[in-house]
Amino acid sequence: MARSPTTDAKPRGNGAAASPRPQDAKSLVMTAIGELVDGGKAEWSRTATGEIELRLLTGEVFLLGELSVTRLT
Repeated sequence: MARSPTTDAKPRGNGAAASPRPQDAKSLVMTAIGELVDGGKAEWSRTATGEIELRLLTGEVFLLGELSVTRLT
């Protein structure tokens, strides 16, 4: 997947783009995952513990926690 520039990045004094805040980064990741699901390339479901299990059609399975992503297979 090609990366696209972040439209809300603010330049620092040295000209480098500022890192997005953690919540902004999480929102970007969840939006990208939602696009995979909407495009039929992945499925997700909520576990009994409240985490999200993401299954890609290529076979990989990930557990999306509140603060982390863990690859299961």
